[in-house]
Amino acid sequence: MSETKPIQIFVDADACPVKDEVYRVAARYGLKVTVIANGGVRVPPSPMIELVIVDQGPDVADDWIAERAQRGDIVVTADIPLAHRCLQAGAEVVGPTGKPFTQSSIGSALAQRGIMEHLRSTGAITGGPKPFAPADRSRFLSALDQAITRSLRARAAP
Repeated sequence: MSETKPIQIFVDADACPVKDEVYRVAARYGLKVTVIANGGVRVPPSPMIELVIVDQGPDVADDWIAERAQRGDIVVTADIPLAHRCLQAGAEVVGPTGKPFTQSSIGSALAQRGIMEHLRSTGAITGGPKPFAPADRSRFLSALDQAITRSLRARAAP
């Protein structure tokens, strides 16, 4: 009988406002967290938290995460193309505002991103994302807990 790989949480960390929340929830479940950044990120000393510093450059951190995320893992990112890649690998993906990315929602998220990118390229002022709010933090905690529960149930299923 083969041993099941433990659930791991990957954090796309450079602009992630909920790293501390990830550490607390992961500790409650006894899950390993891997924090991926281009630099300038600190993590608490813990054998369950690993900091990986990747080279500067477009998509270097995203590529690192996408190459390692597997079915049952959880990825925390606001990056829609990275979310798509991780969903294709079978991972659960949660945005820092608590928005879960799913197979049924990722297509429209990619399309919306493409539209906004096109508008910005034509000089339109799009305003960018809304500021991070306390309600986002609360939604994130709930969404992360739900993603972990789904992963644990999937691991327990025959």
